[in-house]
Amino acid sequence: MTDVAKSLNVSKTLVSMVLNNKGDEFGINQETQQRVLDKVKELNYKPNRIARGLRTGKSNLLGLIVSDISNPFYAKIARSVEDKVSKLGYNVIIASSDEDAKRESDLIQIMRDHQVDGLILSTTQTDNVDIKQMKKDGFPFVLIDRKVPRLDVNHVVVDNFKGGLQATEHLIKNGYKRIGLITISPSHLSTMKEREDGYKRALKENGVRFDKRLVAEVPFENLKEGVLGVLKSFMKPELAVQAVFVANNHVATACLEAAEQLGLRLPLDLAMVSFDDIELFRFCYPPVTAVAQPVGLIGDSAVDVLMDALKGLSETKKITLEPSLVIRKSCGEHLV
Repeated sequence: MTDVAKSLNVSKTLVSMVLNNKGDEFGINQETQQRVLDKVKELNYKPNRIARGLRTGKSNLLGLIVSDISNPFYAKIARSVEDKVSKLGYNVIIASSDEDAKRESDLIQIMRDHQVDGLILSTTQTDNVDIKQMKKDGFPFVLIDRKVPRLDVNHVVVDNFKGGLQATEHLIKNGYKRIGLITISPSHLSTMKEREDGYKRALKENGVRFDKRLVAEVPFENLKEGVLGVLKSFMKPELAVQAVFVANNHVATACLEAAEQLGLRLPLDLAMVSFDDIELFRFCYPPVTAVAQPVGLIGDSAVDVLMDALKGLSETKKITLEPSLVIRKSCGEHLV
């Protein structure tokens, strides 16, 4: 701005007013404003976003941290968030924690160091230290997908319990009694716990005995090998699993691959329902029955909640959205 002001023999304050679209407000004539804009273009001036943020207290940047950006579920949420905030005059920085609590903590600090105005977060943490600190600092943020039941903070989630219940009941109504559940680490996540609770409730309400040997957790870091080992175990005569409810689309995709390796035919040898619906499931043979989440609505709602927080509205907003069961043929030809 100093260079622009010197070259035009005007004050730096005048240049600042023009660049901040306040020329008309302060009575700067149109010819002078245009001279400033032309000189800015000529000198290839770029405003220092961090410096501007320090001066104005607003960077027009938002942070989005998801646990796994390679997961189509989170990728669609990221796209939804990016599309909506751009219409509101914001840009978004997107990062992935890879289900690593330490990496998540580092990313939160990096985002705050870069003066983001607010944060949308899919948390992996167990101690929730960073979330507690953000709440204490009055920093605007909203949790998505995963909530922290013991903390009074903004969140936008799906009714995972209901989705687990719907998926398991569908299998039971199709005649399956030996139903396995495959979840993914980290096991403390609210999503995994609630989906498992829905599975257990469906068994209980339909008079099917719960067998803890039919519940398996596979590691995020070694997913394919873990799922292959679980399916091998489930197919042993002493377990005789007829169907599986898998807790997310990554596990479901690994199950499809493992079933192919083991020579299992869906649904003749093993029926399957996935939590999360992705495009791949429509084109598999057979197409996969899945609990669909309103992905776009999750992103839109999270942005709405964050915008309210940025305005200083103190009321905590906890939004739970409805899942829906998309019935295809991976549970048998008889569609309930």
